[in-house]
Amino acid sequence: MPEPTKKDETPNGQPAESVAPESNGAPPLPEISLEVSPPPDDDAAPVSSPTPQADDANSLKKLSVELPNDSVPATGRKDSVWSLGEGQAPEELDKPVDSPPLSTLLTEKPQSGTVPVGGDITFVAKVEAKDLLRKPTIKWFKGKWMDLASKTGKHLQLKETFDRITKIHTFEMHIIKAKENYAGNYRCEVTYKDKFDSCSFDLEVKGLFKQQSALYAGELDFSALLKHREHKQQDDTPEVDVWEILKNARPDEYEKIAFTYGITDLRGLLRRMKKIPKEEKKSEAFAKKLEPAYQVDKGGKIRLVVDLADPTVELKWYKNGQEIRPSPKYIFEHKGTQRIMVINNCNMNDDAAYSVAAGDEKCATELFVKESPVKIVKGIEPVKTTVNERIELECEVSEEGAQVKWMKNGVEVPTGVRSRYRVKCEGTKHYLVIDDASREDTGTYSIMATGGTSEAHVQVDLKPLKIHMDLQDATVLLGKPLKLHCEIYPGNVPGRWYRNGQLIQPNDRINIIHRNKVHRLEIQASSLHDAGEYTFVPEGYSQSLAAKVHIIDPPRVHLESLNFPDNTVTIVAGNKLRLEIPISGEPAPRVVWMKGERVILDSGHRVRAETYGDQTSLTIDVTEREDTGNYKIVLQNEAGEATASIKVKVVDIPDPPEAPLVPVVGGDWCSMTWEPPKYDGASPILGYFIERKKKQSSRWMRLNFDLIKETSSELKKMIEGVPYEARVFAVNAIGVSKPSEPSKAFTPLGDEPTMLVVDDVTDTTVTVKWRPPETIGAAGLDGYLVEYCIEGTNDWVVSNKELTEKTRYTITGLSPGCKILVRVKAVNAAGESAPRSLQHAILVKEVIGELCVVCFIGKPRPKVIWTKNGQPIEPSHVSIRNTDCDSIIFIRKAERSHSGKYEMTVQVENHVDTAIIDIQIVDLPGPPHSVTIEDVWGGNVALVWTSPADCGNAPITGYTIQKADKKTMEWYTCIEHYHRTCITITDLVVGNEYFFRIFSENMCGLSETATQTKKSALIVKEGLQVKNPEYINHDFKEAPKFTQPLINTFAVAGYNTTLNCSFRANPRAKVIWMKNKIIIVDDPRYRMFSNQGVCTLEIRKPSPYDGGVYSCKAINDLGEAQVDCKLEVKGQCGMGASPVCLPG
Repeated sequence: MPEPTKKDETPNGQPAESVAPESNGAPPLPEISLEVSPPPDDDAAPVSSPTPQADDANSLKKLSVELPNDSVPATGRKDSVWSLGEGQAPEELDKPVDSPPLSTLLTEKPQSGTVPVGGDITFVAKVEAKDLLRKPTIKWFKGKWMDLASKTGKHLQLKETFDRITKIHTFEMHIIKAKENYAGNYRCEVTYKDKFDSCSFDLEVKGLFKQQSALYAGELDFSALLKHREHKQQDDTPEVDVWEILKNARPDEYEKIAFTYGITDLRGLLRRMKKIPKEEKKSEAFAKKLEPAYQVDKGGKIRLVVDLADPTVELKWYKNGQEIRPSPKYIFEHKGTQRIMVINNCNMNDDAAYSVAAGDEKCATELFVKESPVKIVKGIEPVKTTVNERIELECEVSEEGAQVKWMKNGVEVPTGVRSRYRVKCEGTKHYLVIDDASREDTGTYSIMATGGTSEAHVQVDLKPLKIHMDLQDATVLLGKPLKLHCEIYPGNVPGRWYRNGQLIQPNDRINIIHRNKVHRLEIQASSLHDAGEYTFVPEGYSQSLAAKVHIIDPPRVHLESLNFPDNTVTIVAGNKLRLEIPISGEPAPRVVWMKGERVILDSGHRVRAETYGDQTSLTIDVTEREDTGNYKIVLQNEAGEATASIKVKVVDIPDPPEAPLVPVVGGDWCSMTWEPPKYDGASPILGYFIERKKKQSSRWMRLNFDLIKETSSELKKMIEGVPYEARVFAVNAIGVSKPSEPSKAFTPLGDEPTMLVVDDVTDTTVTVKWRPPETIGAAGLDGYLVEYCIEGTNDWVVSNKELTEKTRYTITGLSPGCKILVRVKAVNAAGESAPRSLQHAILVKEVIGELCVVCFIGKPRPKVIWTKNGQPIEPSHVSIRNTDCDSIIFIRKAERSHSGKYEMTVQVENHVDTAIIDIQIVDLPGPPHSVTIEDVWGGNVALVWTSPADCGNAPITGYTIQKADKKTMEWYTCIEHYHRTCITITDLVVGNEYFFRIFSENMCGLSETATQTKKSALIVKEGLQVKNPEYINHDFKEAPKFTQPLINTFAVAGYNTTLNCSFRANPRAKVIWMKNKIIIVDDPRYRMFSNQGVCTLEIRKPSPYDGGVYSCKAINDLGEAQVDCKLEVKGQCGMGASPVCLPG
């Protein structure tokens, strides 16, 4: 801040009392003179002195602003000319301005403040929001009209916060790095609805004298009024006396006056109006006022003199707005009309604004205290010492508490908490202390004061080095800790460790320790790289300590790098094997490979072992089965011995199995078994392939493409009567073995009949029945041969000389009372099949018939009555015999007509009991009702039929479907025991025409006749004919129908509500909304939506008058539909309550 000097200062530094010149000899009016030179070309050049130089009109302007008597505020100095804003006359500065009525919105108003140039300051305004529904509006102004909201940036920031607990809005204006032209009057305005409040405050920027920079343009300054410009005089003088009008008008009326009288250069008129001489008001209290400014040296004395016009008036002195009381510091003197205030022993706290009040008038001045330079009385002395010693530099200055600066080699010495340097002050003596000196502390130290400097050289040397314990050579096992240590004097000397000339840095594995005289190097787990020559070099000394470290490592075989499970290596026979195994050991170990007791040499031809570097390898050029086995590796060196073993597994294709066996041969099939191969190729057998050929042929045919896991199989689709041979291949992961020897030749024969049972026995005949073989081979079935023999003999007698095609046969000519065994054979072109025999012998005797015995009790003998289906039983059909305890019903030849419910009634006097017996006589079923060809495509035919009308009093157990070519009409069975009533016959020959017939089957057997298709199915040769089904288009038209009705709704007044429903209709329906049966049309309170049948009516901010019955009607050509609902609108604060406004 430039130091201003007071006016008319005498050479001895005492202020001279003077009176400003005046024309009439009256006491001068209170006035502040501001003399400003034009701004220099360089904005950064400081102003050397505010003292005016010469009265040159081009280089200096003088601006006087009249101050009222109460222009000095209660706090702070009134030493600035505030920016007034454009269009405001200087003489109207203190005139009131019309504004809205004020209210107490501001609970805390921004206060005037002072800030140094480049400093920061914050103004705070607070508004209580307890009675406010929303945030109030605040505006910050500088001067009269400049809105600071558009000026925010790096120097001005506006901030707003709200405390929800205290309900207080806080508004802050931050001025950052204040400049000289920021000083002036500011205003804060707060508005809320019809309420208004404002507050003015001043900003003083220290570093100004007489507010010079108020004339320079700035970001926040209305400096246009004070800029030094030359304007041409207006030639056109208004006819009306505009000067008087502008003088007497309010500032807010300037623009209106200019518009009325056609004034285009309003600002020019205002500038000229400011230059008009003012009539100075005569002061009634002061004959002579205080000088504008005074200056005094620190520790000196100053006299402030004022001359009163009325000696009887009461006088008060103020410092920065605070009243000054008499004390040894402040002495008040009276000399006639003069009033003097003497300030003794001035210090920097006395640098302030002073004012004196006489009655209602005031005058003010400013006192500047000038400090005297601090001189160095005793300078610092040179120091020479050794490391780790204490250094104390001492200097004495002329004043106590003076601020000094310590420097080292021209750089300021850091004196923070973590600094090695300590600074202390004892009176006028200042000290710089270094507790533990090092060689880096050597240099030139200086101390700077305002009145001079002093410097001295400090030299820190090393102490002589003594070795108490030298480094020792060490031999360490790999992975073990390595520790090297030595002891030297002095103990606080640091040092560096080197390995083979390379600097060692500490890390997670390496730890370097220095404690007093001991220096240690610790390595947690040593490695081979840690071997070498270690050197410890004390810092600052040319001597060094050295030792050698030798790392030894027992030999190791690193089989884990092979990544083989269980250390087993598998290779296919015939391939080359090369195993490279990492090894380690220090020094390098000797390696020996062994298989069993045999050592593998490196000079071998097919199998050899090699070792080089950190690897050893085993090579087998062409692997064989004999190479399978365990291989041992032996490693030896001076640190120890290590062994490891590797298993080599040579895999190959398996040996062929033994010749297969065929234990069972059927009509077109046989079962075959075999043994696994003796050698599986060192790999599990995955399965087997089977090949078959006719004995006379040399072409083998593979029967399976998917491997057979078991050692048995069933061969099918062979021709009966033709001899075959079979062979087997074994398969493992390596490949397929050679074929086995062929099996012995075998010839397929037809299957034997099934389900042979006794159907009827008489005194001379036995009737048996059976079912056809389960499979019928390619040779077909010519018929059956029935044989019998007497029990106990092996003489089989053919009962039928000619083959029978039926599955029921009666053996005649038997002797009553004999027992016979019966068997049946199936016969075709290949010969006779194996026989199907009865398990037990049949006794030939007269069969009485079917009988049923019913036991009963009762006394006297009950009366027994039998009825069938409610009718008496005819004795010619059924015989009945009654005894005292049972009743027997006997049917000699059962027929279908004998089926029914038989009821036996037992009566003793008035007591009656009944028993019902349901007798069903089962028989062969009838054929299916109808068989039709539903579809034909490709080689497939779809058949559909209905169940037979006569099931034979037994459930239908299945159907037998047969086909016949139209050319030959020979019937072949397609499928038997089929349970459904529809089937697709596949694999039909293209170009043939087929008929189909179906037999029904129950527990008694097949129906005697079959139902044949009326039409034939032709398997076409060309293309695929698809029969396009015909579809009937569905009629989707329908009248409107609501799928979701409207729902009675309660709404809250003032909040939007919606009514929703949905309907289905085709064609699209028209939607109409009604309220109380009145159609809603073009009403802005309602919005109607319809999307894919969902209808929505939105009622915007409903009121109680919007309640009523709402209807939605949908109409199309097929009809209409309507739904209704009731809407009730309630108040906001509860159901049925009146609305209450809540604070926002």
